[in-house]
Amino acid sequence: MSGREQSDVPSRTGPVAITDSVDPYRDDPRPYRRCVGLMLFNGDGSVFVGNRIDVPGDHWQMPQGGIDPGESPEQAAWRELREEVGTDRAEILAESKTWYPYDLPVGLSRRIWKGKYRGQTQRWFAFRFLGQDGDIDLTHHKPEFSEWRWVPLAELPDLIVPFKRPIYERVIREFSKFGG
Repeated sequence: MSGREQSDVPSRTGPVAITDSVDPYRDDPRPYRRCVGLMLFNGDGSVFVGNRIDVPGDHWQMPQGGIDPGESPEQAAWRELREEVGTDRAEILAESKTWYPYDLPVGLSRRIWKGKYRGQTQRWFAFRFLGQDGDIDLTHHKPEFSEWRWVPLAELPDLIVPFKRPIYERVIREFSKFGG
């Protein structure tokens, strides 16, 4: 399922969401960081979201994380599920058909990851949660979320930071058949 070659990763041109009329990345040679995203569905078709622990306020997102050297996207997805949600009581329903790239806001991209990346390109996985809510343990690994909840698919775009919203909308369209 995850035997993707490096050529499957999108080029640095054509970011998904630029809100300014002038592309601030036009001459930016920095690559995208390869990572995975997880859409974890419960039995009711709602989706797991966590509130980021490193930013005060409401900053909800689905689990995501980088792909380690030598790790396939599927292996990274399972690792991120265990690290961020604290369980692997799930099954994979689908893998996204494509990589979803997005640019970080310029100021943010210069601060995180030591400025090495202009944004991320994500391979998304839909999972069905097979456990009970009590199986979720945000403290299993270094916590990335302060709290979590299940939300309907329709609420996801409004919860996410604006620069990621187009990615969430595309992933929702791709995986909507699994939601309620």
